[in-house]
Amino acid sequence: MPGVNLLVTGGAGFIGSNFVLHWVQQHPDDHVVAYDVLTYAGNRANLDPVADTVTFVQGDVCDLDRAVAVLDRHRIDCVVHFAAESHNSLAILDPARFFRTNVLGTQTMLEATRRAEVPRFHHISTCEVYGDLPLDTDEAFTEDHPYRPRTPYNASKAGADHAVRAYVETFGLNATITNCSNNYGPLQFPEKVIPLFTANALDDRPLPLYASTQNRREWLHVIDHCRAIEAVLERGRSGETYHVGSGVEASIEEIADAVLDTLGKPSTLKTIVPDRPGHDRRYLLDTTKIRKELGWEPTVEFRQGLADTVRWYAANRSWWEPLRDRAPVVESGWAGDQRRADR
Repeated sequence: MPGVNLLVTGGAGFIGSNFVLHWVQQHPDDHVVAYDVLTYAGNRANLDPVADTVTFVQGDVCDLDRAVAVLDRHRIDCVVHFAAESHNSLAILDPARFFRTNVLGTQTMLEATRRAEVPRFHHISTCEVYGDLPLDTDEAFTEDHPYRPRTPYNASKAGADHAVRAYVETFGLNATITNCSNNYGPLQFPEKVIPLFTANALDDRPLPLYASTQNRREWLHVIDHCRAIEAVLERGRSGETYHVGSGVEASIEEIADAVLDTLGKPSTLKTIVPDRPGHDRRYLLDTTKIRKELGWEPTVEFRQGLADTVRWYAANRSWWEPLRDRAPVVESGWAGDQRRADR
């Protein structure tokens, strides 16, 4: 896709900003517009390394008129749609904001893409739309697995996926979907587990582990995710869904132990807190399709990638420390109201 104009929604967020940085490095002749409303988890400073080459536009994915105007003004060839509310704990406390951003926001961007006659749309989804898997099996979700979301976040992302497919079938939109596993890496907002554990351990604060400490997640380095999206944009088939995962599973306790070991901190910092409602047991994606059709495979070995990520947070306190108090949820239990006032 030489010389294209990309609009990246959620471009100041964790995965979106990593994607912008990756794309600019790999495709220097392209023009990237980062489109982000800058909620509590959006951080324009993530784009500082490419501030001279990337156009930043502050905008809401639910604002149809603004989205169409931006797509027209920048003659966008491809929309890459990351923008989403993504924190399961917050979704329990404020589900409406998730359905607004994730479902209505996705439909709005699809409609803006259609009205502006943008040739290509790519939507980033999650493994969580399928529900969860038993801990005692080797089962993995395939692209044909039925949807069975269990939380407001899961359900809102499932609704977004269905909206994309509806626009493909009804309007002939040239669109693709990727469902990814849990991402980790630099620039992740410190409400998520790896940066949260790292930040707390650095300050000798407790690491809050949900009571179901053996629940497992599949872990994917954000750069491998960016490479997968790049492969789909360049070689993927319209209307198709591709799974993006590493095949590497780890429990929350294994993550805590790895963070503590990397930082040389004691295991006594681990603290058990009550499970959140609807806490999923396990996710694992079958990535056969993207590997065979597009030749993608992960390149970052998990243990090394995790240690490098922990060290990045240790070396970049000035990045995450000002963000810590923005987090709207306290992961210390579900008895009573755990929500902070938005700042």
